Parts: sequence; C-alpha cells; structure tokens
Amino acid sequence: MNTLHLSLPAARALQLAAQGLLNPPRKKAVKQDVLDVIRQMGVLQIDTIHVVARSPYLVLWSRLGSYPQAWLDELLAERHLFEYWAHEASFLPIEDYGLYRHRMIDPGSMGWKYSEKWMSEHGATIEKLLAHIRDHGPVRSADFKRTDGKGGGWWEWKPEKRSLEVLFTAGRLMIARRHNFHRIYDLAERILPDWDDTRMPSHAETHRTLLLKAVQALGVAKASWIGDYFRTAKSRPTPDPESLVGDGSLIKATVEGWDQPVYIHPAHRELALAAADGRLKPSMTSLLSPFDPVVWDRKRALELFDFDYRLECYTPEAKRNYGYFTLPILHRGVLAGRLDAKAHRSDGVFEVKALYLEAGTRQTQRLATDLAATLQRFADWHGTPRVVVEKCDPRAFRPMLKAALA
Repeated sequence: MNTLHLSLPAARALQLAAQGLLNPPRKKAVKQDVLDVIRQMGVLQIDTIHVVARSPYLVLWSRLGSYPQAWLDELLAERHLFEYWAHEASFLPIEDYGLYRHRMIDPGSMGWKYSEKWMSEHGATIEKLLAHIRDHGPVRSADFKRTDGKGGGWWEWKPEKRSLEVLFTAGRLMIARRHNFHRIYDLAERILPDWDDTRMPSHAETHRTLLLKAVQALGVAKASWIGDYFRTAKSRPTPDPESLVGDGSLIKATVEGWDQPVYIHPAHRELALAAADGRLKPSMTSLLSPFDPVVWDRKRALELFDFDYRLECYTPEAKRNYGYFTLPILHRGVLAGRLDAKAHRSDGVFEVKALYLEAGTRQTQRLATDLAATLQRFADWHGTPRVVVEKCDPRAFRPMLKAALA
C-alpha cells in the first residue's frame, strides 16, 4: 500500500467512523450494542454531573440513539464490564482486565488516586473493612456513617470512602454493580474468581496492545495523540509507532496541511481508502458529552476539528463563556457549535439555555432541521419532551430552530 494522503475532512470522517459517529444508527438499539460500542471505543469515561444524562449514558446515546440506561448498569453487574482507571475512571470490557493489572499491582504510580501513607497509617482498619466485606458481602460508601464532623467534599471523603477507593485502585476491590449510580464494592476474587496473574501480559505487550487499541479507536492518530487515550504516556508513546509501521501493525499516512504523519490501524484499511477517495460521507447530527472520546483531548479536538472546547463547570459562573456543561454539536462531520442545556425532569421540559454556532457555520435549513430532530430525540429520551430554546448565537438562528422544532 502506497503512502495514503488524506484531506482534513477525510481525516475527520475516518475518526468519526472509527468512533461510531459517521452515520445515524440504522436500527433500534439492543443491549449487545451497548457492549459493542464500548469495545469499539475501548473505554467509556465516567462522570457524575447530571444536569442532563450522566456522561457515560450520553456517550452511548450519541452513537445508539434512544436506549434504556439500565443496560449499562446490567452489563457491569453481569461482569461484561469492569471499572478502573483508564482515561480517568472508566467502564472497560472485561476481557481487557489483564491490560490494567500492572497499574493495580503498582498503585503508587497512579498519583493522587492512591496513597501509600493512608494504607500504612490505617492498615488495621483497612483489614477490618476487608474482613467485613468478606463476611457480610458488598458495601457502599453510604453504608458507613461519618464520624469526623467534616463535610463531604472531594478532598474530605470520610475514612471508609477513602479506604474503599485506595483498595479499588490497588485492585483488591472491584465495583460489583451500581445503584442509583453509587458504587458497590466487593472483593476482586469474588468478581473474577478465575483470574490468575500468570495470565497478565508483560509490560511491553501491554503497552503495545494499548497503543494499537488507541490508534484503532481514534481511526487516525498523530503520535502525540496516542498516549492520552488510555493514559499510557504524556508525550510520545511506547513503543514508537514507526516501529509498528515497519512490521505492518500500523499504516502510516499524511494529512493535508500537517507536518507530522498520522497512523491508522490495519482494521481500518478499507475505511481509510474510502476516506481518501472521498467516499466516507458523514451524515450524523448528534450531541456529544464533554467527556466523549472525540473531544476529551482538547488539543486534539482543536487540531482535527478546529474546535476550541473547554468544560466550564469548574469555572465561576461570572467567568464562563458558554455555560456550565456545554454539549458539542456534531453535524455531518463538523463540530458546528455547542449548547448549554438542562433537563427539568419533574416538569417534562428540556431547556436549551444557550446555543452557540461556531464562527463560519452556515445557518442552513438543513442544520436547523437536523438539529431540531436531534434535540427532540434527546429530550424525549430524558423524559422531557417539551424543548424550550432560550438563546441562540447568532440570534437569527433561533427562529429557524424554533420553527423546525414546531
């Protein structure tokens, strides 16, 4: 195969195809589709903010359309998925458990997620906690009452919660299931009774496998993008992608206007050829989570989609440019804008507080029609069928969108 040359729109289309965001789903989702999508992405990042659906459910909706959120919880409880630190806290396919055992065995390398000092200072109570779980079954953090008089902020977890989390990071506890999105912890040997560390791949094999999985999930990847996907490297990944081109494990390509090469997984060879020939036509309009793989690497989103995105929920309200939890708008291969929304579930109202189109986005009837249909499907899925649009920028788009919604 000669060196492949891609236009920027073709590179975008290839990434969207790899991520399951090229075209709308052709059929109603079934439970297996949830697992298949997570395997396709390789990872489903967890976040708890729920002004709209929580991020992991939203990432799945973007690709599958309407589906019962309970399917994700059931797949975890059925041991098709497990939770661990991948690209931050994540749901992962259970067959990938061995790829993360090195992190569990060396939890000190996990930074703030683990505290050797805490483990040593609270060793006796931690062993009592493990004995309690062994004798009485899985526990929630909420099962333990706070006795130190402190609040419940992120850095003021009650001692039992902190102990549960460090034991989770060390791989001694796993998440058996979730109830109302609260973690329920159990002994790892009860969840995976057949696991043996002799099955764990070597460090070198683990790095190679995660690199290839990252490139496959990304569709098209600069070397500088690869390490962020599973948090395996801060800069250039290991092994060197060039060495994997040499043995046929990766395909090297160029993108118009870029100095650096990109890498493509051989599983996407036909998709890449179609993209290069202009045959990969994005037709999906969807809303994305701030923690969707397409945009979680803000630098990559800027380089590939020319989309300068920041999550402002941790920014004081007076300093926000767009809103608390803005959702990127994907429209036919382009990140065309963002919207700040809130689902008022008790009132059945889906409020679009503000919608912003990117500079240069044309206010076409097709955009208004596609976006209105997407908003209505999204609102219906939330059980908030009445869509209210408060503000649009540019202002002229608001009447177009409202007419399309009507």
